[in-house]
Amino acid sequence: MIKRRLGKTGIEVSEISLGTWQVGGVWGAPFSHENADKILHTAIDAGVNFIDTADVYSDGESEKAVGRVVRQYKEKIYVATKCGRKFNPHNDASYTVSALRKFVEDSLKNMDLETIDLIQLHCMPNDTYYRPEIFELFDRLKEEGKIQHMGVSVEKVEQAIKAMEYDNVTAVQIIFNMFRQRPAELFFDLAKKNDIGILARVPLASGLLSGKYTAATSFEAGDHRQGNRNGEWFDKGETFSGVDYQKGLEAVNALKTHFQGKELAQVALAWILAFDEVSCVIPGASKVEHLVSNLDANEVKLSEADMAYVAEVYNQYIKAEVHQLW
Repeated sequence: MIKRRLGKTGIEVSEISLGTWQVGGVWGAPFSHENADKILHTAIDAGVNFIDTADVYSDGESEKAVGRVVRQYKEKIYVATKCGRKFNPHNDASYTVSALRKFVEDSLKNMDLETIDLIQLHCMPNDTYYRPEIFELFDRLKEEGKIQHMGVSVEKVEQAIKAMEYDNVTAVQIIFNMFRQRPAELFFDLAKKNDIGILARVPLASGLLSGKYTAATSFEAGDHRQGNRNGEWFDKGETFSGVDYQKGLEAVNALKTHFQGKELAQVALAWILAFDEVSCVIPGASKVEHLVSNLDANEVKLSEADMAYVAEVYNQYIKAEVHQLW
C-alpha cells in the first residue's frame, strides 16, 4: 500500500484508507459486528493503516468495532474519530468544553484505547469555529495523553480555511470528489502552505460515483440517500454531495461512456489521488467486495485527457448547482 504524509502530524498513512460510517452494513440496517470485523480485518491485512470513525456512527458501535479489531494487531494502525455531532440541538450554544471532553473520554472507552491518534471536531456550526476555547481544549487533552493530534471535519471550504488559523489543527476532512471540486482551488493551496493533512471524504458521492445506480434504484427508509436528499436530516451536501440525483445520473452516464472498461468507483478514487495535496481518501464499505475493489484503485492511472474530461463533465452537469454552496 502506498503511503502519504498526513500533514504536520508526520504520520505516514495508506493513501486509500477506510471510512466506517457504513462498516456494519448498509445505511438504515441494524449494525452487524460480524460484517464490520470482516471488513476491518480485510482492510488492515491488505495494508490499510488508517481508519476513520465517529462517535455517532451507529451510536458508538462503529467505534467499538474499530477498537476491538485494532487491538488485535501488533503493527500500528492509526485511528481517527470525531466528536460533536451528538449535541442535540446541534448548535453553537450546545458546544461546551466540558461536554466535548466527555465525548472524547467516551470514545476512548468505546474503543478501549489509551489514546486517539486523530480527534476531529465533527462538522461544527459556523459560529463555533470562532471560539478559541473550543480548540484550546484539545491542547490540554494532548498534554494528558488522551489524543495525539486534532483536526476538523467540515462541510464548507470556508470552515476549513478558518480552522487552519488554529495552530493545533493538523488535518482537515472535507468532501472532495469528481462532483465536489471546489476544494482543489484556494483550500488546497492554503493547506499545502500550512502543512495540513487532507482527508477526502464521501469520495464516491454516497455511491453515486460507483456507477451502479439507476433511476429505478431504491433505498431503505432509514437510508440518508432516501431521506436526506433535500437536507431533511443534516446538511444536504452529505447526500450525493448535494447533487440532484437525476442530474447526477446524467453526469455518471457521461463518465461511464468515457471510461468504458474501467470500474467507475476505482476511476473516481484514482481521480482524487491524482491531487498530491490529498493525504488519503477514506471510502466506506458495507461489503468486503466493495472494499477490495476500492483498494485496487491505486492501479488505475488517469491521463491528462481523462482529467480534462472529468472537468468538462463537472462544468457541464454539476458546477452551477453545487460549486459555491460548499
